[in-house]
Amino acid sequence: MQGNKIHILSTRPVKNTLIQEAAENNIQLDIIPLIDTEPVQDIDTQQEVEQIALQYATVVFTSMNAVESVITMLDQQVPEWNIYCMGNTTQELISNYFGEQAIKGTGNNALELAEHILDDNEELDEIFFFCGDQRRDELPARLTEAGIQVEEIVVYKTIPLYQKIDTAYNGILFFSPSAVESFFHKNKVTDSTVFFAIGNTTEAAIKKHTNNSIITAHSPGKEELVRKAIYYFGER
Repeated sequence: MQGNKIHILSTRPVKNTLIQEAAENNIQLDIIPLIDTEPVQDIDTQQEVEQIALQYATVVFTSMNAVESVITMLDQQVPEWNIYCMGNTTQELISNYFGEQAIKGTGNNALELAEHILDDNEELDEIFFFCGDQRRDELPARLTEAGIQVEEIVVYKTIPLYQKIDTAYNGILFFSPSAVESFFHKNKVTDSTVFFAIGNTTEAAIKKHTNNSIITAHSPGKEELVRKAIYYFGER
């Protein structure tokens, strides 16, 4: 590394304004995506989404990728759904397409969202969960335990992008457990590297591979995580 400049790595794309903000704090923020996603494009899934769209249903989204995939399948149709979702980008996408009034509750993590659903719906017996093929167990497990039938519809797939990374970064930002597994498939880090995790499940994935310091954001906003890293190194 040159001079005293700090180098941090984001494992998913972020806004150019954040890269500039980092540069103003003498931090070079590199972007190397470690996972990709692709929507499920088969006739059975398409028909399943279309059938749910005809119902006055309660549905759940825990990722922006699921929202984008379902919106594509709806083809400008806007069903009357009661929607529960993660905050930040996922919530914003849903609000833009379905309307803010469709969102009945949000959460900072899957378990918090599940508890919100249970608090709001004492007589709910079925919920539709639009998710990816690498979805976590917390939300469906908690709802099933409470007697709610969870119909899972996999609408996107996660694809690891295994890349050998030669730079010894001061900090690395992870936004999902899948990206963590992709990174450690080919890479090791120095003892001084600080990790930044988007939430508790991503933090747990990092801990499986290293005892290094981990700073965790407890909100699903990726901008918040980037700024945590900027503030952390900017204050040093």
